Amino acid sequence: MNDIPHDELVAKINEFTKLSRERKLTSEEEKERKKFRDEYLARIRSSMRSNLDGVEYKKK
Repeated sequence: MNDIPHDELVAKINEFTKLSRERKLTSEEEKERKKFRDEYLARIRSSMRSNLDGVEYKKK
């Protein structure tokens, strides 16, 4: 799933959100939505860790 561009990942999540507002998602759709959400969160966490690893503390 790492090969899916960020924009497409967000679009898929948004599609499932829209569908869930229109009707109840099937169990297969819920599993797929969870997979996309988990991937999205993993990417965000990874990005934040990378950003924080670059932070240096300076004493005054």
